[in-house]
Amino acid sequence: MKKILMTLLAALSVGAAFAWPDKNVSVVVPFPAGGSTDMIGRAIASKLQDKFGGVFIVDNKAGATGTIGAGMVAKAAPDGHTLLVASLGPYVVAPHLLAKVPYDALKDFDYITVAVQAPNVLVVPANSRFKTLAELIAYLKANQDKVTFASSGNGSSDHLTAELFWLQTGTSGLHVPYKGGSPAITDLLGGQVDASFQNINVVMQHISAGKLRALAISSAKRSPLLPTVPTLEESGVKDANVYSWQAVAAPKGLPADLKSKIHAAIVAGLNEPQLKTKLLDLGFEIVGNTPEQFTAFQAAEYARWKRVIQTRNIKAD
Repeated sequence: MKKILMTLLAALSVGAAFAWPDKNVSVVVPFPAGGSTDMIGRAIASKLQDKFGGVFIVDNKAGATGTIGAGMVAKAAPDGHTLLVASLGPYVVAPHLLAKVPYDALKDFDYITVAVQAPNVLVVPANSRFKTLAELIAYLKANQDKVTFASSGNGSSDHLTAELFWLQTGTSGLHVPYKGGSPAITDLLGGQVDASFQNINVVMQHISAGKLRALAISSAKRSPLLPTVPTLEESGVKDANVYSWQAVAAPKGLPADLKSKIHAAIVAGLNEPQLKTKLLDLGFEIVGNTPEQFTAFQAAEYARWKRVIQTRNIKAD
């Protein structure tokens, strides 16, 4: 009887030691409120709170292309009470753009899952001379640095997609960086710039309204939202598949059982019918890969964007 009691007490003690969450969980989004990453972060925080109880607080820590918030998470205790929800920038781009970042992207995080991804769409104003991708590429080859490409800023997903496109087609356009996606799209709609690779969920409404023309999409296959728009790959542009993605990580050292628990809850939450339908309608694709898959993917993306940034001599400012 005494042995049974001791076994039960030991089991209870182990369970208490791994109780989670036993205080508020900070879900750090290293960008301002209102953007795509913030939306994904809030959706994930809500689903985790529904599943586990407790309080999950989205903490917007913007600055330095997302590296301030990511650095805070890297230095936090690996107990599951601090999570990072960020786009690809802090994970695989900023370390190559900035002279110094407050973390090692390959060593300082436990990667949990890529939550969602969305391709970029090459768009031009509705009255553009370019009706097809082939026309645009032919013009670029004959007129290097004459076609203006807008982006939401140096090192942004839309900027890097353009750089990769130029690299793979042996062409070059004139990059016009803006302070955010909104002013870039405004000038694109107004015809002040010629083209842009924009995230599908940002420009879908303008394509549907006939204000922008989509020439190609950077996904591996055609989007169900734009079934008539060819991919770059099928248009002859090889190795230029690009996705903007949002993913979840924790400080390095997160216990394996807790990582598994958080991962399963995030994936289940993203696939709940109401949220999944909303995200798909916005142009996101649910990923929900495993921690091992995300770790390998992050390393591959890190190397890929390092090559593009160094080859194209891209600077943060």
